[in-house]
Amino acid sequence: MQKAGLNILYTAWWLKTIMSKELKEYGLTHEQYNVLRILKGKHPDVMCVRDIACRMIEKSSNVPRIIDRLEVKKLVKRRTSAEDKRETVITLTQAGINMLEITTNKIDGLYDNTVKMDDDCAHTLNSLLEKVREKEI
Repeated sequence: MQKAGLNILYTAWWLKTIMSKELKEYGLTHEQYNVLRILKGKHPDVMCVRDIACRMIEKSSNVPRIIDRLEVKKLVKRRTSAEDKRETVITLTQAGINMLEITTNKIDGLYDNTVKMDDDCAHTLNSLLEKVREKEI
C-alpha cells in the first residue's frame, strides 16, 4: 500500500509540474488557475473568500493573496457583499473567463498528449482514487 501511496504522490507532483510549465506562459500559477476554475463553477454568482478556500486543492494556499494577484491581472473582481458588509465577494471578469477558456484548452491538450489512458481506464482510476479518499478528513 505504501508503494501505491508514493506512486500517487509522485504522479500528482509530475502532473502539477507539467501543468505549471504550461500555465507559466500565461502568467498564472497552479493555485491561481484553481481559483479561476472554482469561480467559473459558480459564475455568474459571486463567492466569498472562505468558500473559495474550502474548495482549493491545496488547503494551505493563501487565498486572499492569490485573489490580490488575480485582481491586479484584471481576471477577477472583488467587492463588498450586499448581504453582509463584513464579507468580501469575488467574481470572474470577462478577461478571467477568456483566460480560463484559453488555459483550460491548453491543459486539456497537454493531458491528451501526455496521459495515455482510455475513458474506461480513467473511470477506473477515478473510482480507485475516490476509494483512497473515502475517509478524507
